[in-house]
Amino acid sequence: MGTATRNRILEEAARLFTEKGYEATSVQDLAEALGLSKAALYHHFRSKEEVLYEISLQALEGLLEEGKKASAVPEAREALLRFMEGHARFFEENRPFFVTMLQGLQSLSPEKQAPIIALRDRYEETLRALLRRGMESGVFRQLDVALTARAVLSLLNWMIRWFRPGGPLRAEEVARFYFHLLLRGLENGDS
Repeated sequence: MGTATRNRILEEAARLFTEKGYEATSVQDLAEALGLSKAALYHHFRSKEEVLYEISLQALEGLLEEGKKASAVPEAREALLRFMEGHARFFEENRPFFVTMLQGLQSLSPEKQAPIIALRDRYEETLRALLRRGMESGVFRQLDVALTARAVLSLLNWMIRWFRPGGPLRAEEVARFYFHLLLRGLENGDS
């Protein structure tokens, strides 16, 4: 019962934080949405911030797992595609957790921010390692790795603003489009 209730709290909180924003969602809002008392919520989490922290932690751990799978792919081009598809798939399948993690970072105290930032940086380093591997093998041209990684993540993360599950495209299809756009750019090779 305890784990199931904790998970239900996290899922409902992520949904509310995504819809209303972390700051605009009160503990009372969360308790009412779950049909629980505030005391019951505090039995599972000491604070609203702890709920946000746990959602962020779970989201980043899920992304790190996707990054690990992509890193296991030996060919750099394919590994980058798998990274981008995994990121997009995780976002689509875990949208409230993903959005809450991206938008909630600034609402965490410095003590809670530090481990989340460390995980985020570890995830970005996974992407940088894939890019470096591609550059070292000559598959990708030599570019600023940090800037390139941020460009890739910016493309993927900005999907929170416009992508809606159930639309005409799956998130992985968008990631594949972005991948091909990055690889080939806009320039017509014939001109």
